[in-house]
Amino acid sequence: MPAKKSYLVLSALGEDRSGIVDQLSKAIFDLGCNINDSRMTVLGSEFALMMLVEGNWNALAKLESNRPSLEQHLGMKIITKQTKGRKSGLELLPYEVDLVALDHPGIVHHLAHFFSQRQINIEDMATSSYAATHTGTPMFAVHITVSIPADTHIAALRDEFMEFCDRMNLDAVLEPIKV
Repeated sequence: MPAKKSYLVLSALGEDRSGIVDQLSKAIFDLGCNINDSRMTVLGSEFALMMLVEGNWNALAKLESNRPSLEQHLGMKIITKQTKGRKSGLELLPYEVDLVALDHPGIVHHLAHFFSQRQINIEDMATSSYAATHTGTPMFAVHITVSIPADTHIAALRDEFMEFCDRMNLDAVLEPIKV
């Protein structure tokens, strides 16, 4: 019988430089652990990452105990937290939202509030700001993955979402994720 998998969420933040992912992934690999899921990006001049690391409990405990030396070696602040595997209970439908708008404060909050009020969980979100081609107008883009309860009337939700976007002057689509 295979050993039960254990999980650890690892979050790190530090000044961006070449080689961070190489060094961190090597440390994880050398301890007999595996990166199950991750998000990494450069924000300003900082490199930020979050990852779900899996392994047997003693390998993850060793990773946690090596955190101070890993922080010093990488020049990053590292936070770890033990977690469990993803629960699968409710029937959820994966949908994605792509949105573009003139940049203004509150877009993320209003989107999050819209979905929260309908018991729709935001699974993943990426945002970016950029200057529009030719005009240089400040623009804002959002890509969101949501989990919609299967008993939700999708056509009604889509209508509500489009009305919401019209009121907020947001150009968006809500589509099922094609697997």
